[in-house]
Amino acid sequence: MAQAVEEWYKQMPVITRSYLTAAVVTTIGCSLDIISPYHLYLNPILVVKQYQFWRLVTNFLYFRKMDLDFLFHMFFLARYCKLLEENSFRGRTADFFYMLLFGATVLTGIVLLGGMIPYLSESFAKIIFLSNSLTFMMVYVWSKQNPFIHMSFLGLFTFTAAYLPWVLLGFSVLVGASAWVDLLGMIAGHAYYFLEDVYPRMTGRRPLKTPSFIKALFADDPVVVARPANVRFAPPPAEELHQD
Repeated sequence: MAQAVEEWYKQMPVITRSYLTAAVVTTIGCSLDIISPYHLYLNPILVVKQYQFWRLVTNFLYFRKMDLDFLFHMFFLARYCKLLEENSFRGRTADFFYMLLFGATVLTGIVLLGGMIPYLSESFAKIIFLSNSLTFMMVYVWSKQNPFIHMSFLGLFTFTAAYLPWVLLGFSVLVGASAWVDLLGMIAGHAYYFLEDVYPRMTGRRPLKTPSFIKALFADDPVVVARPANVRFAPPPAEELHQD
């Protein structure tokens, strides 16, 4: 059993494995009182006035207390982050990292701007950890890129992957969780999907092109496409024709 878990862990792509490890270690550390959540949560005042810039990152690593909700989000993180990195972003680790960076930036910006809007500021002030929202963003992007896959929810009913975010949102509301967290993830995911997939098809321009300095951080192995032997894609040289 331990060997199977170790093998499963080692087979994860690098970004998925790194994020999952950081999330589990951070959450366990807080549960054991080794790390204080008060040093991790998103606080714009402390970031700006006391230069605690790490909060812009650490608020995406803590998944609150270790309960059933934590297990659900770890499953979503391990599954859909891995599916995206191995399939849609295969051989494009830098692009996948940039997608997460874009999502984290959008989520942080929404929370900061929402905190300045009357009647909404109180709701946004309660959102101090965005880890669940970033996970939900990955679920949303995966569902947009694989809309026709058939799925089942707890064996109760079946649906296509295009409706997965809405099914999970409804489940969150039923169990009493905040719908804001999932909605933020859907907004960030749709922003990425539109700018990366829809807008380039409409205009021929790609606004979310990964910067070269991020690509330099990752050495992706080229994706090799197998080619059948003895298959020509051009007429043979004249010398070969005369040899027969």
